[in-house]
Amino acid sequence: MSRFDFKQVDVFSDEPLKGNPLAVVFGADPLSDARMAAFANWTNLSETTFILEPRDPRADYRLRIFTTLQELPFAGHPTLGSCHAWLEAGGVPKGEEIVQECAVGLVRIRRNGAELAFLAPPLLKSGPVEAGLLEQVRQGLRLAPDAIVDAQWVDNGAGWLAVLLAERGQVLDLQPDYSQLKDLAVGVIAPWNPERDGDAAQFEVRAFIAGDGMPEDPATGSLNAGIAQWLLGAGLAPESYVVSQGLSMGRAGRIQVERLDDEIWIGGSAVTCIEGSLTL
Repeated sequence: MSRFDFKQVDVFSDEPLKGNPLAVVFGADPLSDARMAAFANWTNLSETTFILEPRDPRADYRLRIFTTLQELPFAGHPTLGSCHAWLEAGGVPKGEEIVQECAVGLVRIRRNGAELAFLAPPLLKSGPVEAGLLEQVRQGLRLAPDAIVDAQWVDNGAGWLAVLLAERGQVLDLQPDYSQLKDLAVGVIAPWNPERDGDAAQFEVRAFIAGDGMPEDPATGSLNAGIAQWLLGAGLAPESYVVSQGLSMGRAGRIQVERLDDEIWIGGSAVTCIEGSLTL
């Protein structure tokens, strides 16, 4: 067994315990796939990441991302949280931006003051959700037949599809039937009403991953990256907006979305809660 440096960070929040936790293991090159998967299952967090030496000379580091059940080619809060941990541990990027290598390729990350933002990767699957599947989702979310305003595939590696509702309260009130959702990854979004909800955010989001060990994700970068490509492409959102996520779980996640020169950036804060070493 070997010892590895370790951090646990909270992502999409500048206040500990209000965002989405992430376990980060440094120098993980000696670990086998099975050992990584076993540790990710043991942490029981939505994701655990492992930082390795890059294979691509353009990258600053390589990242592998595991849920409790599987490896993901890309995920948003692990990208920002791992980058935060890498920089905090003394990582020095080769250029002005940080370049992360992962299974979907190279992901650009930029610093904006105390926050980080990643460039939304291209969608692997987009377009309307099939009628039969959408009906399954509606029943799984326990929604009335006319509650879904629109729906789209927004899959950038994690399998997401998203449904749009009319009001924030509908999103917050959801109590899904996970047996109906089966192994789907479903995001739900609705706009805030400024007069009723205020202006701290413009959209409310919830993320359900029925087949995983943590069935609801408190703050989700990959889902919001996919949703942003949908909403901005359809003219349903402003060029810059804030997403609120996690309220129903006692969290207060904030995800920043901004389109700059036809590039969509997904950003937020991160804070380290635990650091030390582990033996694997």
